[in-house]
Amino acid sequence: MANTSSAKKCVRKMARKTIINKNRRSAVRSTIRKVEDAITAGDQKLAQEALRAAEPALMRAVGNGIFHKNTGARKVSRLSKRVKALAS
Repeated sequence: MANTSSAKKCVRKMARKTIINKNRRSAVRSTIRKVEDAITAGDQKLAQEALRAAEPALMRAVGNGIFHKNTGARKVSRLSKRVKALAS
């Protein structure tokens, strides 16, 4: 339990940021899920469009500190590899 006024303020700030980060993480996961759904459906055009929307969303989340830089790069790389595999 926070005792000082500054520690209490930190707790309030963390609670606000946690809600914001949860919403951002959820939005990114939704965009990734759209790409994966298009891949499983076999729709290459839809998968490419979803990937174009998911990549900047993921990188924005990396910039905001929600995901680690390498995690974002890895996810984008794996998704683009799977989308590219649909073409052949």
